[in-house]
Amino acid sequence: MDGDGDWVWVRRPAESEAVAVAAGWPAAEEEARPLKVVFASPARYFTDAAPIGNGSLGALVWGGVASEKLQLNHDTLWTGGPGNYTNPKAPSVLSKVRNLVNRGQYAEATAAAYDLSGDQTQVYQPLGDIVMSYDEHVKYTNYKRDLDLRTATVNVTYTVGEVVHSREHFSSNPHQVIVSKISTNKPGTVSFTVSLTTPLNHRIRVTNENEIIMEGYCPGERPTEYGNASDHPNGIKFSAILYLHMSGVNGTVEIINDKMLKLVGADSAVLLLAAATSFEGPFINPSESKLDPTSLSLTKLNVARNMSYSQLKSYHMDDYQNLFQRVSLQLSHDSNGALGGNSLVNLPENSSQDISVSDCAVQTVEYSRLHGFNNLEKPTVDRILSFRDDEDPSLVELLFQFGRYLLISCSRPGTQISNLQGIWNNETAPPWDAAPHPNINLQMNYWPALPCNLSECQEPLFDFIGSLSVNGAKTAKINYEASGWVSHQVTDLWAKTSPDAGDPGWALWPMGGPWLATHLWEHYSYTMDKHFLEKTAYPLLEGSASFLLDWLIEGNGEYLETNPSTSPEHYFIAPDGRKACVSYSTTMDVSVIREVFTAVLVSSDILRKSDTDVVQRIKKAIPRLPSIKVARDGTIMEWAQDFQDPEVHHRHVSHLFGLYPGHTMSLEKTPDLCKAVANSLHKRGDEGPGWSTSWKMALWAHLHNSEHAYKMILQLITLVDPKHEVEKEGGLYSNLFTAHPPFQIDANFGFPAALSEMLVQSTGSDLYLLPALPRDRWPQGCVKGLMARGGVTINISWKEGSLHEALLWSTGSQNSLAKLHYAGQVTRISVSPGLVYRFSKELKCLKTWAL
Repeated sequence: MDGDGDWVWVRRPAESEAVAVAAGWPAAEEEARPLKVVFASPARYFTDAAPIGNGSLGALVWGGVASEKLQLNHDTLWTGGPGNYTNPKAPSVLSKVRNLVNRGQYAEATAAAYDLSGDQTQVYQPLGDIVMSYDEHVKYTNYKRDLDLRTATVNVTYTVGEVVHSREHFSSNPHQVIVSKISTNKPGTVSFTVSLTTPLNHRIRVTNENEIIMEGYCPGERPTEYGNASDHPNGIKFSAILYLHMSGVNGTVEIINDKMLKLVGADSAVLLLAAATSFEGPFINPSESKLDPTSLSLTKLNVARNMSYSQLKSYHMDDYQNLFQRVSLQLSHDSNGALGGNSLVNLPENSSQDISVSDCAVQTVEYSRLHGFNNLEKPTVDRILSFRDDEDPSLVELLFQFGRYLLISCSRPGTQISNLQGIWNNETAPPWDAAPHPNINLQMNYWPALPCNLSECQEPLFDFIGSLSVNGAKTAKINYEASGWVSHQVTDLWAKTSPDAGDPGWALWPMGGPWLATHLWEHYSYTMDKHFLEKTAYPLLEGSASFLLDWLIEGNGEYLETNPSTSPEHYFIAPDGRKACVSYSTTMDVSVIREVFTAVLVSSDILRKSDTDVVQRIKKAIPRLPSIKVARDGTIMEWAQDFQDPEVHHRHVSHLFGLYPGHTMSLEKTPDLCKAVANSLHKRGDEGPGWSTSWKMALWAHLHNSEHAYKMILQLITLVDPKHEVEKEGGLYSNLFTAHPPFQIDANFGFPAALSEMLVQSTGSDLYLLPALPRDRWPQGCVKGLMARGGVTINISWKEGSLHEALLWSTGSQNSLAKLHYAGQVTRISVSPGLVYRFSKELKCLKTWAL
């Protein structure tokens, strides 16, 4: 199983790297720069641990010395089963609420809207722990633990006496196992006891002196008060199997209490952990599932244990790096830094004319540039603490790539969607149930997928939207007497589509499904995949639009309106002086509806479906949608009326959706509204939870305000103490997880998306280079592999705060790019598939060559 030195994997350079080399750009110095989250001590809290994952199977490595813990998760381990997401009483309540709204009795409408609520979501559960006990490891030195983003491995090293102990952990997507190698620099000194534990109802047994099997089940219904799991009926079954392989002629293994394995005197050891559940889909009750988790786990394990450790690691790295290495980022606030100067080797200026990317793919440029690496190897917590003083751009690079790493690690084709904590949770009662929240949080989880070149990682979202459309059709029909499908503010593994239980300010929001549907159109606009548009996106978009057409009702004037309507999680002061959250036609509602309708119209033209009834109804409805209004104080109106805001610093900025991620506002087309957006952001203030900070960062980027977008980076890169969390203040934990607080993963994904918007923005026909680059903070820089709408990939380098060169190419059969923008300059372009275009800082096309 160890097989060291047997395999050497030589990675083919990513397309963006190869294009850069073909253009004669400086060699990829980022390859020599470590991208590591570094820890100087074992974890004390959940948010000190290092995350690994293969999409469905995740772990947090605590890195203890006397006792090591890998906290385990599986993406399908949830309480409950399929639910009834309908309420036959809802139509009469809906009529009552609408009448109260029409009479201006907003507080009464809010109170009545509680009767539209449904059941609570189910709860994401932890799988358990791998625990390794080392009784003699009390006094140790030279401790180091790091998460290497380039290899997706966690490494732990320390010294006891003269023996150096090492552990390496990764979660393999190709083989669907967690792999751990434990070794030392002295033969015969690897000894530990290993066990599996879980807070769920379970039993454990040992087989064959090298295998621990843990089997159990989740509660079959949501615990009313988080108590003993055995108080509830059986739900999803699970199995986790740990396999131990040791090396060394003198090593022995002993079974302890038929639950643990004790290894003594080995040269090294490899642990493999496979896990599975009985979850067969969101519409199949756990009691009816035919899946056997133990058989499924054994099947995975049998394949993996026939591989050497080096083989497993090589397959893991090849799979992971195929995604991760597509995008590289270098930022420098030193004008003599990495991207200028003579320390880098350049290929001849004219080489790009005659050399192809495939030729360059096998070339390497050797150099060594170690200056400044000491700071990169410092504990990450120290780098966070010092960021206000040094504003180290390499920490921004790390946080950007960490977000991409997490998305690869928790959302792969065939897995479940990334939930509110990705897949990393150590509690049976996690904050907000760790449930996906489609009133911003779930959408933000997938914001970086397209611009940051990880489109495959979106596939679980599209599968999930398909499940929502099935349940949501029932909710739409029974609750609202509408066609199409609907989903609300929160959901779960079982594709819950009804309103949540409780306050209508956050429970009653039927725009969650429509907002998710816009991701389908965005996927097409980036990939230009017509088959996806026709077979997957359009049917779901059309179904969402059908619901919205029925949801819209005649207003008092010439406009159509939504009623009841809320602006997520926010209240207003009604004209009678009372607080309320239910009114009509909030800006967020209308903005989302306009996005869905526009996507359907454009898609129908592409697919030649313009004569359908839905399309004709949309064409009649769009001119009757209320326009975005500006309030008396110069801000964007959040509600249909200029209500008083009781919480001007509220964390949500839903009314600004039309600027980002929507498309109804822009500096070019709606400058007055953009001025009101800026006023709104100033009024809201910079402080807020991590996800709010990331959203504001993207909004400022779309206002081309680089200074304020950068200010939000400063706002986010603030250390959060797990013992003294302040709710809704945001920041980072020591392992770079983002905080609400407590931990929510959405800002980890919002950050790379927002940073990409600072560097590249696109509309499909227009491409903007460096629209919000903080030139005084990062005067030197280079980004490779970002994606833009229209099926285009981009490399950009800049020097002394200005564009140096840009490389554009498209590998699809079509693209829609027509104009290139930089710093007020505009040039018309046409990008043919399979060709690379090299542009100067004046936007002059210098050369083209075959990809």
